[in-house]
Amino acid sequence: MSRWIGTANQGYSPYAIEELRRLLDGVKVTQLAAGETFLFDSERQAEEVAAAVAADKPIFLRHLQPVDRTVEIKGNADDLQELSETVRRSRLLFEDKQVAIHVRRVSKTAFPYSASDTKAVLDAVLEELDAEPVVQQPDIIIAIYAAASELYIGFGNPEDMLSDWPGGAVRFQREEGQISRAKFKLLEAEREFALDYSKFRNAMDIGAAPGGWTSLLLERGLRVTAIDPGDLHPSLAGHPALTYLKRNASEVKFKPGAFDLLVCDMSWSPMQMCRLVLDLEEALAPHATAIITIKLMHKKPLQTIREVKERFSTAFIIKRAKQLFHNREEITLYLEKKQ
Repeated sequence: MSRWIGTANQGYSPYAIEELRRLLDGVKVTQLAAGETFLFDSERQAEEVAAAVAADKPIFLRHLQPVDRTVEIKGNADDLQELSETVRRSRLLFEDKQVAIHVRRVSKTAFPYSASDTKAVLDAVLEELDAEPVVQQPDIIIAIYAAASELYIGFGNPEDMLSDWPGGAVRFQREEGQISRAKFKLLEAEREFALDYSKFRNAMDIGAAPGGWTSLLLERGLRVTAIDPGDLHPSLAGHPALTYLKRNASEVKFKPGAFDLLVCDMSWSPMQMCRLVLDLEEALAPHATAIITIKLMHKKPLQTIREVKERFSTAFIIKRAKQLFHNREEITLYLEKKQ
C-alpha cells in the first residue's frame, strides 16, 4: 500500500487520474486542488508504483509525490518545528546527500509560511545533518504539500517524482529581447526528452511566426528554414543561418532528406497538423527528429491523441507524448522518422 500526490496541468487532472487507473488497479482518489492536484492510494508498494509510472510515461501526469508522513497544520510555528523534527528523524536518508526542498501550498490561509521561509528553516536542519541543501540536480527531494488541514511530506529522487521542479512546474527566466513565451515550450521539450538541439544541423520550423522557436534553434547554431505567411520578428532579419519562406507550409517543397529536425507549433486542428507534417516528411533525413505541438480542441483528448499517433506511426516512431508544463490546451510529441 502506498499514498501519492499527483499533479497535472490545470483542468487536466481527470485525464491524469484516468491514466493512473488504467495503469494501477484499485486506485482511490481524493481531490486536493480541483482540476490540478489529487491524492491517491494504491494497493501497490511505492517502488512498484514508481516503476510502473516510469515504464508507462503517462501523458498528463506531470508530477508524482510520495506521501511518507502526514502532519496536522496548526497554523503557527509548531508546524515548522514538526517539519524540522520529521527531517531529523529521517537523517539517514540525507547524510552526505544533496537535498532539495520543494514546498507547495493550496492557500496562504491554512499554512501561512512561504516556500522560501520553509526552505530556509529546513536547509538549516539539513546542514545539521551533514547534508548539502541544493536547488538543482539533487540526490533526494523533500517534497511538502500544504493542503487545507494537513502537510503531506514525501522523500524521493527526481526520477520517481518525474521532475526536479516543485510540482513539475519547470520555470525558465524570460530573457531581454525574447520574441515570445513559446520559446519556453521548446526549451522544456529539450529537457523533458533529453535532447540537445545543438547536435542537429538543419531545421525546418513550420508556422514559425513570430519566431520564438526559430530564434532558439539559431542560438544553438542550427541552420533554420522558417515557413509562415506571417511576419517574423524584426530581430531575426538578415540572420545568416536563416532562410525565411513567407508562404503556407502546404505550398513548399524541399529536396529529400534536407533536414534532420522539424519543429511545429501551430494552432491548427490535429488532423490538419498530421496531414501537413506527413506531406513534408520526405524532406526529413532517416531518423530525423520532430517536435510537434498538438492542440486538444475538443472534449476527448485521449481519443484525439490515439488518432494522431495512428496517423504519425505510418512514417514516424512515436518516442514520447507529453503535456509539458508550458503546454496549455495541447500536448507535445517527440517523433523520430523511420528509415
